[in-house]
Amino acid sequence: MPDLDSGHIFLTTLAPIKGAGRGGGQKTSYEQNIRISLARLPTALQSPATRQTGLNSPFARNTRNHLARMFVLNDTVFNGRVGENALAAAISRKDPINPEPVDRLNAAYLVFCADIDAVTEDGQPLPANLTAAQQRAVRASYARKLWDTMQPELREIYSNCVGFDDVQTADDFARYLDRCHVETTMPFHDYYLELPEFHILPVRPLLLAVAIPALVALVALVCRILGMIDLPLLGWNSLATFLLAGALAAIAAVASVKYAIANGNKPLAPGKYDDLPTVLKALYMQQHFADFVVEHQGCTPETLHAAFGAFLDRTQPQDRSAPTQEPGVIASVPIHAAR
Repeated sequence: MPDLDSGHIFLTTLAPIKGAGRGGGQKTSYEQNIRISLARLPTALQSPATRQTGLNSPFARNTRNHLARMFVLNDTVFNGRVGENALAAAISRKDPINPEPVDRLNAAYLVFCADIDAVTEDGQPLPANLTAAQQRAVRASYARKLWDTMQPELREIYSNCVGFDDVQTADDFARYLDRCHVETTMPFHDYYLELPEFHILPVRPLLLAVAIPALVALVALVCRILGMIDLPLLGWNSLATFLLAGALAAIAAVASVKYAIANGNKPLAPGKYDDLPTVLKALYMQQHFADFVVEHQGCTPETLHAAFGAFLDRTQPQDRSAPTQEPGVIASVPIHAAR
């Protein structure tokens, strides 16, 4: 299903950038204004160097963003001429010097991609499937959350885009992003600890459902060609049997193809620990437990037992909300530094 897989929405929006004129009384174009704003946007604290700055990405202000990316798309990429047989081209007298039609965008676009938990309220379990209306509600809820957590940055960036001038509230922004939304079937992540059972087709039953009536139709047709009005043993009219069995074979073939397509369109079920709060908690526990192991090498069983109890009390593994790793950082505070 487009946009939804493994309990996540893979959001893609394209907002057209204003063309003529300069943005906000500046000497630069609207497109250049966006590029400057994106260049100034802090990245996540994803390396020791960036951790020193203390300036986290604004997308880290909520706990639905697994991944977010913004960039300017000037135009489509020209991949070269469409390949064809050289002999066929020569026979048709097609001149390779003459250019073929090239797809072009009508404007530069601001592309926003985000991988988010497919929920409307923080802490909800990830869904296995959603209707189109439910997906739209998830996107709208996320847009409102984004507006509430990073409105200044969004205004600075999107004010250079067509149709954004009337956006004043979170609901306005949700409607704006919905107009810019395009479907995508490309997931951006995979947290599975165990791969789910993929949508395996019952190939043999599907083939039999088509082959049996098709075989009956073929036998009836051969009998009719040989002059047999009725089928041997059965006594059925060969022409009527051929038409009925052929129709059943065609219906079964169409139904099998539709079933296969629908089966392939079904989203994968969410993993057991795929929501962002759980992922952050897992990273927190992983790092703190590694520190615990290093610090308690060589302890007596009694000391280790008491220390591990204190560790569990301090880290609260069953609580996803706190203590946990903050979004957008590469590591949580080492356990020995938190004492």
